[in-house]
Amino acid sequence: MIDRKSLVAKHNPILTRPDTTSPLTVGNGEFAYTVDITGTQSLYQTYANDDMPLCTMSQWGWNSTKEIGTTGTYDMKDVEQTQYTHNGKKVNYPVKRLVGSEKAYDWLRQNPHRVNLGKISIIYKGEDISISPEDIGDIHQELHLYEGKIVNTFTLDGHPVKVVTVCHGTADVLAISVDSTAELGIKIQFPKDSCNMAGADWHNFPSNNLHTSNLQGSLITRVLDSFTYYVNVSAADGYKLEETNQHEFTLHWQTQIGSKFNVALGFSELEPQIAPYTFHDCLEASEEMWHNFWETTGIVSFANSTDPRAEELERRIILSLYLSRIQCCGSLPPQETGLTCNSWHGKFHLEMHLWHSAYFSLFNNGHLLEKSLGWYKKILPKARENAAKNGYKGARWPKQVAYDGIDSPSIISPLLVWQQPHIVYMLELMYCQIKDQAKAAEFLQKYWEIVEETVCFMCDFLVEDKNGKYNLEAPLIPAQEEHNPVDVKNPTFEVEYFRYAIDIGVKWSKRLQKQRQEWVHIVGNMAPLPISDGLYLAHENCPNTFTHFNRDHPSMLAAFGLIPSERIDTATIKNTLEKVLECWEFETMWGWDFALMAMTATRLGDPLLAIDLLLMDTPKNTYVTSGNNFQKTRTDLPLYLPGNGSLLLAIALMLAGYGDNTDTPGIPKNGKWQVEFENISKFPN
Repeated sequence: MIDRKSLVAKHNPILTRPDTTSPLTVGNGEFAYTVDITGTQSLYQTYANDDMPLCTMSQWGWNSTKEIGTTGTYDMKDVEQTQYTHNGKKVNYPVKRLVGSEKAYDWLRQNPHRVNLGKISIIYKGEDISISPEDIGDIHQELHLYEGKIVNTFTLDGHPVKVVTVCHGTADVLAISVDSTAELGIKIQFPKDSCNMAGADWHNFPSNNLHTSNLQGSLITRVLDSFTYYVNVSAADGYKLEETNQHEFTLHWQTQIGSKFNVALGFSELEPQIAPYTFHDCLEASEEMWHNFWETTGIVSFANSTDPRAEELERRIILSLYLSRIQCCGSLPPQETGLTCNSWHGKFHLEMHLWHSAYFSLFNNGHLLEKSLGWYKKILPKARENAAKNGYKGARWPKQVAYDGIDSPSIISPLLVWQQPHIVYMLELMYCQIKDQAKAAEFLQKYWEIVEETVCFMCDFLVEDKNGKYNLEAPLIPAQEEHNPVDVKNPTFEVEYFRYAIDIGVKWSKRLQKQRQEWVHIVGNMAPLPISDGLYLAHENCPNTFTHFNRDHPSMLAAFGLIPSERIDTATIKNTLEKVLECWEFETMWGWDFALMAMTATRLGDPLLAIDLLLMDTPKNTYVTSGNNFQKTRTDLPLYLPGNGSLLLAIALMLAGYGDNTDTPGIPKNGKWQVEFENISKFPN
């Protein structure tokens, strides 16, 4: 058996200087707090200047801004629609930002947005710590992964300081322990919310007419436009909490010089009805959560490997497990930057849900994925409306969306379709891990409505041609978002992914003894995949795939990588992969593309290439000290969690395999790789 505690601890991130690309985070899946090298957010501006805001965020913390002097909100009927023709009928989507509806278009893109719940920092002698990190010395910061705590030591004005930062394992409570000879305190500041990356508007934060912060005893009540939340502050005896400025509160020692204190801050959208937690409560709950996680999750060791890349791959796997546990397994699908900061106003992209979270099922953590599946059931009526407004059956899932289930106006979002099969694929992955027959039957009943409505939409969206073949036709945007939606026909990946997901629907119908002969017919009559010169094309009308569209996602490879396909010709897909490696602009790829290509290489029986692709040295395949996939060329994405999740999904395929091929098909057999793994399941056929 793998010594999990030692393996995990070996990869504890350690910082000895400020690194604005790699702040560390504690969290529990519903709540997270990201810190600088003080273990708090004391050097906030230093990090923000480098496009890495330090945030306190939750799954439940959303606001919709009300514009002064107006009714304050808009809905989709306020946006002028762009009209297209699909299969001979008129369809309308909120694509173009047309004259007369600009305000509604922008408002709906930006609202609801995720809120930064507050900045918690250390103060020295009642004043902010200098924003210059040079004033802080002897820095040693370590994230103890196995316990979920950050231990920070440094000197401040010659005084030694130790700060321990931790998040409760099941409650949205942040706890901080401080030990120093310096006269320290804690400052809590609340900004006006914003749709920006920081989720905060610090320029307007003193304005009471925009938001309020009221202190009663130890409870701070925050009121924004449409959102109220509470912060319950619990500290040791001898400390006083007081309001020192608008939206600013300090916790300071009253009786002696020097500081040794603990504080716990409970965040809630409901007024707290229970006694506040202590630091030790939070530490104990964190240790329990992380112990349970690390001792049961799928895990990998490359000990005794001689390939110099093995240690780095092991580090990426362990840290990706930690990051996805705190960022990607909450009650909502995760946004691309999780609970660290905002990307696209804090909204999540459903086409990324699979890359974030599908691996959970294969790593013995299907229960963590299932936390977010209730959201699909909740918004199912809206998904039905989304399909019906253009005359389609079933449920059409949105793309860029908040908790409300309403798609965002966008030149891309309303026309994207490859997110539609995801929920069916993820449910099948979960189902295949259930060994108990009664539980499997219960699972089928629980999620059949989701599968049925999703497959109904996909079938109705397909267009039958005169030869009886079912096609994906314009307007649509494929995973490679470089194409004009009116030109696209039969994108390789989407055609095969629709077919695969509809076939899963057939399997579910048979398991439940239901008849869905139309689905069976469509699976057997999907359009042929577009090929030219022995290569799979991006889509049927794109003969210049490898000359003019050789950028962004090489999505055609996913048709024989992410999913299996008996229709794929292995020689043709091998040639296609080789052509991508020859001509693609790798700097335009995204973090998950490298895992995607590694999965294709694995299914092609080339494990050496799979490793090369998974660890390719290119800007968007960078993994910083914290373990985050850092998109070097984008200031709006200082971290990119689909990269971490896709890495783990690819590792499951490379280790546990698929079908009858289960002998670590993605690991080279050249003697340089020694691998042990536990609790990782193979992909289904």
